[in-house]
Amino acid sequence: MIASSRLTTTTLPPYTTLTPKPPRFRFFSSPLPLKCRKPLTTITSVLKIADSLNLSSPAAPDLNSLLNLKRTILVSEKLGDAGLDLLRSFANVDCCYNLSPEDLCSKISSCDALIVRSGTKVNRQVFEAAKGRLKVVGRAGVGIDNVDLQAATEFGCLVVNAPTANTIAAAEHGIALLAAMARNIAQADASMKAGKWQRNKYVGVSMVGKTLAIMGFGKVGSEVARRAKGLGMHVVAHDPYAPADRARAIGVELVSFDQAVSTADFISLHMPLTPATSKVFNDATFAKMKKGVRIINVARGGVIDEDALLRALDSGIVAQAALDVFCEEPPKDSKLVLHENVTATPHLGASTKEAQEGVAVEIAEAVVGALQGELSATAVNAPMVPPEVLSELAPYVTLAEKLGRLAVQLVSGGSGIQSVKVVYRSGRDPDDLDTRLLRAMIIKGIIEPISDTIINLVNADFIAKQKGLVISEERVFANSGGPVDSIQVRIGHVKSKFQSAVSENEEISVEGKVKYGKPHLSRVGGFEVDVSLEGNLILCRQVDQPGMIGKVGGILGEKNVNVSFMSVGRNVRRKKAIMAIGVDEEPDKDTLDKIGHVPAIEEFVFLNL
Repeated sequence: MIASSRLTTTTLPPYTTLTPKPPRFRFFSSPLPLKCRKPLTTITSVLKIADSLNLSSPAAPDLNSLLNLKRTILVSEKLGDAGLDLLRSFANVDCCYNLSPEDLCSKISSCDALIVRSGTKVNRQVFEAAKGRLKVVGRAGVGIDNVDLQAATEFGCLVVNAPTANTIAAAEHGIALLAAMARNIAQADASMKAGKWQRNKYVGVSMVGKTLAIMGFGKVGSEVARRAKGLGMHVVAHDPYAPADRARAIGVELVSFDQAVSTADFISLHMPLTPATSKVFNDATFAKMKKGVRIINVARGGVIDEDALLRALDSGIVAQAALDVFCEEPPKDSKLVLHENVTATPHLGASTKEAQEGVAVEIAEAVVGALQGELSATAVNAPMVPPEVLSELAPYVTLAEKLGRLAVQLVSGGSGIQSVKVVYRSGRDPDDLDTRLLRAMIIKGIIEPISDTIINLVNADFIAKQKGLVISEERVFANSGGPVDSIQVRIGHVKSKFQSAVSENEEISVEGKVKYGKPHLSRVGGFEVDVSLEGNLILCRQVDQPGMIGKVGGILGEKNVNVSFMSVGRNVRRKKAIMAIGVDEEPDKDTLDKIGHVPAIEEFVFLNL
C-alpha cells in the first residue's frame, strides 16, 4: 500500500547563451576561512603567524614566504598570467615546465595542487608519490585523457577542468575555416607566394543561401550556428539531446543524422569522441552526402575515418575539407594534409590570447576554490557521498544508471529530451531518502554515452542544465522495508522507437528493482517484466500466442547468441505481450531482421546496456 508521496523538482533554467557561473559545493575541510582568497595584509596578522610558528626575528622568513606557507601549487605547463596571478594571491606557485616523469614524482609529495595541460601525464605513480598530500589536479582545458581518474579518486584527489573558456575561440575558428575553404584562401595564398597569379583556378563558392549542417549542437555548435546565420546560411543541426526550444531560438532546425548529412552543402563537426561517434564519418556516411559537399572539423579527429575521407575527396563526393584536428597529432606523412583540396591547421581551435587567458583563470578559480573547501561544478570525479549513504545505496547505483541508459535508447526523433521524471518507491519517510547519487547516475546513463563529459554526483545537475533538461523527482512511501523498493524513469515530450514503452501519460516509462543484488527491469510502459539488466536487451511486442519464446530463442540460437534471461509480460491473455530477452552478445543485423519478420511480432528494439 502506498501511504504518501512527495514531489520535488530540481530546477534547471532554460539554456542561456551566457555561461553561468558554476555552483560551488563544500568538499575539503580547511583551516582557512572560506573568504581567504587574498593574502593577509596587516602586520598584526603576520606577527600572530610568526608567533604561532615560534619564529625568531633573525631567522624569520620575509613577508611573502609567511603568506604563502599555507599552500603549494605546482604548474607543470605554461599558464596565462591572469591565472598565475590569481594562484599567487592564494598560494606559493612553483612553475616548473618540461618535467620528466621521475622529476614530477619527486616534486609532487610537497604539493597540494597540480595544474597541467595535455602534455603532462598524471598517472597512478604520480598519486602514489604524492603520499596523500595532493588534493587537486587541474586540467587547463577540456580533455582529461592524460589524468588517471580512477587513481585520483582512489587517492582522494579531486580533478577539475576548464570546459567553457575556449567556446568562442573554437566557434570562431570553425567559421574561419569555413570561409577560408569556400574561397580557397590558403591555396591562393600559397600560389601567390610561389609567384603565380591564378584567378581562374581559385574560383570559390558563396556561403549565402547554402545549407550548413552542424553535427553536435552543444556550446561550440550553437555559437557556430549563430555566426553562420549571420552569413545568410540556412542552418540545420543533429544532436539527439539538444533541446528543440534552444534550436528554435537561434533559428536552427533539428533533424536526423541522415537528413543532416544528405541535405547539407557544408557540414561542421562539433561532436565529442565517444565509442558511438568514433569514425562515424566513414565510407557509408560519405555515400549519403551530396556530391561536392564541404566538411569542417574542429572537434576531434577520431570522429572521421581519415582513409574514407581521402577516398571521398579523390572521388569528388567531398569537394573540400578544412581540418583542425586529426586522429594522430601531429599527423605523420599524412596524405590527407597534403591533399590539394584540404585546408589544415595544427589544432588551433582554442588558440587565441583571450581563450588561453580565460582557460587559465577558469582553472585557477577551480583549483583555489577546491583548496579552500569548495568544489567547482567542473569537477570530473569524486562524488560527495557520505560512506554510510554510499554503502546503503550501492546496490541501486547500477540500477539507476542502467535505467537511464535504457530509457534514452527508446527515444526517437530529433525533438531532443527536455524533461525527465524519476519516481522512487521507498520504505522510509521521503525526507530521509538521499537521492542525489541515484539522480546523478540516472543523468549519467542518459547523457554520458554521447558526451565526452564524465558525469558524477558533483556535476550531474550542472551538465543536465547545460543540456536543457528539467529533472523532477517524486518520493513515494511503500511498505517495502528498504531504502529503495523501485526506481521509475519517465521521459516526456518525445517520440519512442518502441511504442509499447509509452505509458498512459504519453511518457516513455521504465521501472526497475534490485533482486539478489542485481539490477532487474520490472516494467516497460504498462507491461510487467522481470529480466536482469546485464549485457544487452531485446524488447519485442507480440501477439500473445504459444511458441513465441521458442521461435525467437531458436533464431538467436542459430546465430550462437546466448540468452541469459527471458521474461514475458502481458495485460490480457491472448492479446498483446512484451517479451524481454537478455543476451550476452550483440546480434548482427540479419539476426535482428529475422526476429522482426516473425509474423506475430509487431515491433521490437535492441538495447545495448
